[in-house]
Amino acid sequence: MKASPIKLIVGLGNPGEKYTKTRHNAGFLFLDRLLNQRFPSVSLRPDKNLLGLSAQVDFGVVDGVAVRLLAPSTFMNLSGSSVQAALSYYKLQAHQILVVHDELDLDAGIARIKLGGGHGGNNGLRHITQVLGTSDFARLRVGIGHPGVGRDVASYVLKQANLADQDKIDLAIDESIAVLDRIVSGDCASAMNDLHTRLSVAKPKKKAAIKDSATGKDT
Repeated sequence: MKASPIKLIVGLGNPGEKYTKTRHNAGFLFLDRLLNQRFPSVSLRPDKNLLGLSAQVDFGVVDGVAVRLLAPSTFMNLSGSSVQAALSYYKLQAHQILVVHDELDLDAGIARIKLGGGHGGNNGLRHITQVLGTSDFARLRVGIGHPGVGRDVASYVLKQANLADQDKIDLAIDESIAVLDRIVSGDCASAMNDLHTRLSVAKPKKKAAIKDSATGKDT
């Protein structure tokens, strides 16, 4: 698929305190850190029309175009219901969304932009693809590492990362946020190259309190 300007950024995760800071909630964490760093006066708020928490922000890279943020309140494997509701409500097409999700096939500390493709076993992506009837949407894949062959993947993604890995995940998210303006404008090629370069030289930063989308509490 060809890159298009982004009008909806969806962060995938599971709602509720039980899932706070788990690897599977990398998409929620992305939205939390984005708002904390770039739009501190904006908060995600419940929107029954969208089956999730939403907000509106302006990156200033596409004149007159607001970007919506969405954290589905459905569980991960029903994320497509929330995404479809948002597309219908805002009259958007699949190619205008960016889905941020955890990625087992990338080490912690790595993030990659991908245009279209399969779901790679991620149930959130699987359901979005099924409901929308297309896989032609952009993704930001946030690496969480893999537990290893023969290990219980489901248990792994629903647990919190160790401190070292979490620092790396935070770093990958922060560097992704640094190139997000270009992703939003549709310049994914430049964003991909810059993200790869930034992550090759970056080091984890000192942690700051971030409000969690799953619970609304500072973490």
